[in-house]
Amino acid sequence: MISDEQIKKLEEKANEIRQDIIKMLLEAGSGHSAGSLGMADVFAALYFGQVLKYDPKNPWMEDRDRVILSNGHICPVWYATLAHAGFFLHEELMTLRKLNSRLQGHPHYRELPGVENTGGPLGQGLSQAIGHVLAGRMDQKDYRVYCLMSDAELQEGQNWEAIMFAGKNNLHNLTAIIDRNNIQIDGFTEDIMPLENLVDKFTAFNWSVIEINGHDMAEIVAAVEKAKTIFENPTVIIAHTIPGKGVDFMQWKHEWHGKSPKADEAKNALHQLRTLGGKIRSEHE
Repeated sequence: MISDEQIKKLEEKANEIRQDIIKMLLEAGSGHSAGSLGMADVFAALYFGQVLKYDPKNPWMEDRDRVILSNGHICPVWYATLAHAGFFLHEELMTLRKLNSRLQGHPHYRELPGVENTGGPLGQGLSQAIGHVLAGRMDQKDYRVYCLMSDAELQEGQNWEAIMFAGKNNLHNLTAIIDRNNIQIDGFTEDIMPLENLVDKFTAFNWSVIEINGHDMAEIVAAVEKAKTIFENPTVIIAHTIPGKGVDFMQWKHEWHGKSPKADEAKNALHQLRTLGGKIRSEHE
């Protein structure tokens, strides 16, 4: 079980990642705010909660766990996390979306250490993750594969082909983590193309299903560790998150799906994150 001290450190790391996301998006002048902020806790738990097997000094070691980001538009949270984990220099984060930068608006396979897939069109990441799982079986490797996905991309048919395939073939070292934030670019998912009941749907396709609060570090780490003990079928973790988490004027606003903050908005957002919503005094004041 994760300790209170570990939880506090993970929460602090997630907050640092959120601050970097705001700075990156401000500098870039474009990008995706809501989903990136909403998944900071999950990324912090994966990379700093002793969950993943990785080595930033040897990023392509054969036995590493693989992380696939299907909803590539939230790559600012991945880039920031990788920088904090030591995969590349922190100052490179400010080159997001700039010409000739390694940090493009969607991830590019192996352009950066730790980036395992090229993202862009939604609905393809799970199929890519399955490819990694099958390659591991062929090579007799025991690494795990984690596929981070949005909820709205489950409106894509390719996902359900992949879900059926993984369930049928008992790909037990595959864990999908769905960012269930209920928004997409033009509204709420349940208004545009309802997804529920996701638990019943995945169960019907022979997946183990775990539902969590995607901002509770103990729940995130416990869910991923539980998935490691399941050998009958693949596991999906449905992480209920708040889009724009930590910044009150972004939270639950689908308008911030693909929008970056202006200077005054970024200043406000950073103040909220640095003061934990006004609960503490910021060292920057």
